[in-house]
Amino acid sequence: MANAQPAQARPWNPDFKHTDRERWICVYPAYINSRKTVKEGRILPKEMCVDNPQTLEIRDVLGTCGLLIGVENKVYPRELDHRDLKTRGRIRVQLRGENGEPMIEKFPDRKSVLKYVCDMIPKLKTRQQSGASTQSQVQPAQSSKNQKKKGRKGK
Repeated sequence: MANAQPAQARPWNPDFKHTDRERWICVYPAYINSRKTVKEGRILPKEMCVDNPQTLEIRDVLGTCGLLIGVENKVYPRELDHRDLKTRGRIRVQLRGENGEPMIEKFPDRKSVLKYVCDMIPKLKTRQQSGASTQSQVQPAQSSKNQKKKGRKGK
């Protein structure tokens, strides 16, 4: 049990190795949210970003590509409502091995990881199914708006 990672982050120490969790990069959903501005925390251009990504989607994408990840129950500091469960969550990703070299060649830095996540989230089955169901829900709502509304009796 001596090799277990601590539950809370330790104070910064320049002697930390690349394998220590404190040296892993952080990925918040706000970094790739197309509905956020740069001032609100978006890092990539809006055209590349995803509409309201969730922590679980980011976890699923990064978990399948072979990177070591950790999920933390943290909130991005620029979020206005810290109690909102949809904005909660932070993903830690280990990019470098013990010797400081990238663990996977196609992920040399943080931006490459963020671009990969933005490319893969729309391809998730949950995104494709939810997009189809919202379209089918919109159409009946429009047809019901065209119907004449009934008023009170006697008028």
